[in-house]
Order: sequence, then structure tokens, then C-alpha cells
Amino acid sequence: MRWKGHERVTLRIPAQEGGPEIEVPAIAPVIISASRSTDIPAFYGDWFLNRLREGYVKWKSPFGGSPVYVSFAKARVMAFWSKDPAPFFPYLDVLDRMGYNYYFLFTLNDYDTERLEPNVPPLDERIATFIRLSERIGRGRVVWRFDPLVLSENIAVGDLLDKIRRIGDRIHPYTERLVISFVDIAKYAKVQRNLKVQGFSDLREFTPGDATEFCGGLEALNRRWGLSITACGECRDLSMYGILPGQCISYGLMTKEFGGDQALMEFLQPVGQRTLTGTTRAALPAKYLKDPGQRGSCGCIVSKDIGQYSTCMHLCAYCYANSSPSVVRRHYLQYLGNRVVGVFRDTITG
Repeated sequence: MRWKGHERVTLRIPAQEGGPEIEVPAIAPVIISASRSTDIPAFYGDWFLNRLREGYVKWKSPFGGSPVYVSFAKARVMAFWSKDPAPFFPYLDVLDRMGYNYYFLFTLNDYDTERLEPNVPPLDERIATFIRLSERIGRGRVVWRFDPLVLSENIAVGDLLDKIRRIGDRIHPYTERLVISFVDIAKYAKVQRNLKVQGFSDLREFTPGDATEFCGGLEALNRRWGLSITACGECRDLSMYGILPGQCISYGLMTKEFGGDQALMEFLQPVGQRTLTGTTRAALPAKYLKDPGQRGSCGCIVSKDIGQYSTCMHLCAYCYANSSPSVVRRHYLQYLGNRVVGVFRDTITG
């Protein structure tokens, strides 16, 4: 049995603002990813809540093609990706009242000295936000991501381990999971270009020897943290270090944290994938619900991302989702211009 795709529904939306309604086809995913493409909690929380109340968004692929309407009619889980969810705190009570399940993939790096992430708050402030969020929604619903792991002339493997140690020693009581991701530079031409333009051409990927040294050091650190560590989109077998394949849109997390949601459980554990005793097969997440839109080495289950490329104002030097800082700034100013007059269009920039 294979996953058959998101359920399809019909939306009635205004043809123009204030105009007559028209009917459009839409998909109605159960799991919403918000977002791999941009930091919605940091910059677009008011847009997200407005669209949630409207019941849909319009998603435009960065690679062209017709836009896709995404209905929230069947949504049960929101997976938020963020480096600074502090601006989103006022909306958590709203999500709770609306009955949605949600969790955060909180990317908490330490590249302050190197200025690789120029617009994120200072590290101490982000650590405080991590702890506050965990105390608000529970440690099982806040996943620590250190992404990407980068090396350079000024960042050796030992330096990187020190950065992770300083964060992990403070936040490990407030999470259960750490996701790591090794930087990919060679496969993204625009990343190479942006790094060069911004003066970071010395950033490099890990050699096999670097990876061995790093993973051994991380394993040693985790003896006192006791976290579940996974590697995002990683082809190498790192299980000898206690590092398993990653799954950020996580079957295991959702069944553990939101197991009381009957509609979600029916999606995650369809009858056709159960044994005669009613026990779900262990292979279900990987084989039945694996997200076909992600890399083969990605362990995520199916979701629908609703973000937009070239809109994240963190302006991280290594970002694959931003074409250039100038384009991002233009998009953000366009969004702010709409927001100041109370206009939230069906896409972030309209």
C-alpha cells in the first residue's frame, strides 16, 4: 500500500479582494510544515494566523509551475521551523484554542562570532527563548537543531564541538532530541555564489576524517545529555556513534506527543498498514508515509510546506532558500507595506 497523496477539496475564494467568489481545487494536508523555506514564527506570524483563520494559503514553487492552493480543513499538526520563535509566543494560545497540535524545530547554532547568521538575536537570548518555549509547551515538542555544521579556516572540528557543548550543557534538560546536519555547499551554486560575495569563501564541507572526529566527540558529549541524536539528510551510517537517520517531520514525535488525536492517528496508522493484531508495522513511516518531495536520504514523513523562498530576513550566509540579500529585503519591505494597512495576502509577498 502506497501513500495516495494529500486529500483534495474545493475552496471558495474571492476572485479579487471584495469581488465574487470562485471555486478552486486545493489540497488538504494533515501535517503543515511552516517552514523549511523561511522563518514564519520569526517574521510572518501575523500572516500565518490570518491565513489560518481564512482557511487556506496559496503556495508557489520556487522552481516554477502553477500555484497550489493549500486548505487547512484537514490539518492536525503544525511543524514550525525557526531560529527565533520569540515573536510567535503571543499566537500559541490562539493555536491552542483552535485545537491544533504543534511542535518546534528550533535551530540553535553558535555562529555569532563569525557573523554567519547576521540577523538572529544574540546566543544567550536565543537560549533563553528555547528554555521558555520548552517550559510553555513541553520538552518533547521542542527539537534542537544544530544546522548546518560548518568548518572553515577559523572553525575546526574541536571549535565546533565546543560551540555545541556550550549550548547543550544549558538546554539538554529542555529537549529530548538533537538533529544535526552537515553543510552542503558543492551542490548549490547560489550558496557558493552568496558565500563568496559575503566573504565566506573559506567555509567548507566535512571530510570523512572530520566527520569521524566530530561524531566521536558528539557521542562523548551526549553521554551526559542523554538526547536522541539524528542526522538530517545524511547518507553515511553514523549509528556506531549513536546517531540515527533524521526525521524532522517525525512520525515518532507525533505518535508520542499527539497520540490522543484520533484523526491524526488514523492518518499515521491507516487500517491497511496494520497487522491482524492491529499493531502498526515498524516500516510504516519510512515506506508508506515517506515524503516523496524530499531527498532520498530524508526520513521525514509527508507534509506540505507553505513557506516562500527569498523571504527570510535572518540572511544566513549559507542559506539555500535565499537567492540574494537584496531580493529578500525587497520582499520583506513589500510584506511590511501590506501589513501596516492590515493586508495579508494568500502568499507571504502577495
